Amino acid sequence: MSQKDAVSVPEMTNTEQAQEEGSKLVRKKIIQAVVFAALGVFAAIWAPSLEIACVTSILLLTIYLFVSEIVGVDVAGISIMVLLGLFGMIGPWIGLATPLVPPNLLFSGFSSNAVISIIAVMIIGASLDKTGLMTKTAGFIMRVGGRTEQRVIPSVSATVAFISSFMQNVGAAALFLPVVSRISVATGLPLSRLLMPMGFCAILGGTVTMVGSSPLILLNDLILTSNKVLPPDKQMEIWSLFTVTPIGLALVATGIIYFVLAGKYVLPVSERRDAAAAGDTLTYFRSVYGLDYDMFEVKVPVDSRLAGKTLDETEHTEKIRVVAIRAPGDNIHIGEGMLHRDRTIEGGSSMAIFASPDNLKSFCERYQLESGPVEEFAEVLSTSKSGIAEVVIPPGSKFIGQSARDVWMRKTYGLAVVGLYRQGKTMKEGEGIRTVPLQSGDALVVHTTWKDLHKLTTNRDFLVVTTGYPHEDLRPHKVNWALLFFAIALGLILFSSLKLSVSLFVGALGMILAGVLSIEEAYRAVSWKSVFLLASLIPLGTAVETSGTAAWVANSILTTLHGIPVWGMQAVIAILATCFTLVMSNVGATVLLVPLAVNIAVQSGANPAVFALTVALATSNSFFIPTHQVNALLMGPGGYRVADYMRAGGIMTLLFLVVLLVMLNIVF
Repeated sequence: MSQKDAVSVPEMTNTEQAQEEGSKLVRKKIIQAVVFAALGVFAAIWAPSLEIACVTSILLLTIYLFVSEIVGVDVAGISIMVLLGLFGMIGPWIGLATPLVPPNLLFSGFSSNAVISIIAVMIIGASLDKTGLMTKTAGFIMRVGGRTEQRVIPSVSATVAFISSFMQNVGAAALFLPVVSRISVATGLPLSRLLMPMGFCAILGGTVTMVGSSPLILLNDLILTSNKVLPPDKQMEIWSLFTVTPIGLALVATGIIYFVLAGKYVLPVSERRDAAAAGDTLTYFRSVYGLDYDMFEVKVPVDSRLAGKTLDETEHTEKIRVVAIRAPGDNIHIGEGMLHRDRTIEGGSSMAIFASPDNLKSFCERYQLESGPVEEFAEVLSTSKSGIAEVVIPPGSKFIGQSARDVWMRKTYGLAVVGLYRQGKTMKEGEGIRTVPLQSGDALVVHTTWKDLHKLTTNRDFLVVTTGYPHEDLRPHKVNWALLFFAIALGLILFSSLKLSVSLFVGALGMILAGVLSIEEAYRAVSWKSVFLLASLIPLGTAVETSGTAAWVANSILTTLHGIPVWGMQAVIAILATCFTLVMSNVGATVLLVPLAVNIAVQSGANPAVFALTVALATSNSFFIPTHQVNALLMGPGGYRVADYMRAGGIMTLLFLVVLLVMLNIVF
């Protein structure tokens, strides 16, 4: 190929790349739909009854919705619940004698012990965080754990695992992300070497108690549902709070030992974190993200050609970011509600611009502008009032799928986005950072006032990673009340006959009445997406059990695996749960597989309660790819790639399975 021909080949634009990715995604979803439709037809043909055929088809539809992500997992769960309800009307038309789920049980998930318990756990976790315990914990870890990787990893990981054993693991990871970031800066250790062990142990910590993860909270309800169709001699007892503790501690210890011994071989060293230092924030973000930006003050002459243009068209073409502006005779406009892209630049205005020196130089030359150090904006841009910060988009954020431009990020939240880090790459000004649909785990580099940033700490759609900026204090004077009501809740769980949900809500209500958390903050602390997902899937578990679908599938598996010993059957169940949880929510995997595991155990002569517990624990074995909420949350801040999880998580997955099966057979 000649040089002329080589040069004539155009590179794909961002729009063309987005269109190509969109086309690939559509083709992928079509293939998935065809595969699941074929499986549905096959199941309908071979099912022994119409009820089982209907439930199996709904199961396949549920898995398809989770895998394809056509809609959010919560919407998928609600859709399945509504579909089950509709079968009460259309059932007689197709020959169903009874509804798949009785009408009075269709919405029973919203009042279930498991759902109420999860709400209470979230409120208690937020209350403990509001007292500033995380900051104290960070200081304690640095005093006890030292400054070396071999000592920091066990200290951080063990602490997070302990916290995760009493609250949702994604909540524990979110609480500790700023803590680990602070430890990284203070010790000089790359954040990428600390976050993955912390995240893995947050997931493992959920196996230490029966309230540590949604599957374990849900398990007792599923056991009671299964008991309704089991013979009297096969009835299962529900599990107590610390029944799983020996197994969970063994799994946590395995994770910590694994990273201490093999961390130097399997943990990545993200280039963007190597130069992180405890200097000023601008220096930090230059080294972390490779942003050669600085702050400048620009004067716009009265007769400038720039006058009359909007910020939007100016920023897009000139690769600059305006963080504050002042028109003649007006006040300074900076922060939430004060600055937006449709604002017109007036002649005689002053602007504070964040940009690279080269881009600023070309901008000023094009419009004959005067640039210099920050003087007029020195007060509002002082380090005591504003600066550069890092904000992560967490799982469940309403901004997922929307761009910064769609939500008017600077106007609505006071965040001037100057960089976006995703899967090992940093996008800068001029690369469409404000038009790219946001994903879970995206790290946004923003310029903001500390006042606006502090507001986001209570916004569940953002996770503020930056710490140490001047802001309103938390409620450390409420720490004794928080610990008291946490202890009361724990005592009721251990020493009373109250239901788990009632015991936990005693603690949650105490936190609110004592002023540790306001009722509005309590509402915000609850992940309603998780609540609706769990409540919506409980009726599906009822349908799987009462229709005989679980027994039919179990019998088919037993026939296929004839001759395998009980421990081999248990291993198959654990592997199946592991595979399911990599492509769908752990709650969904638990609801689908517990009835199946119980029936396999009954038919093979094993303990059905132990097989059910195997499923609930194995759904925490989600390390191989970053599909678990914790892994997705940490991917951006840690600078991880999928290959990093496959390398470190692949070994962890095998270790988890081995330790889980060995401990289950030792303990039970």
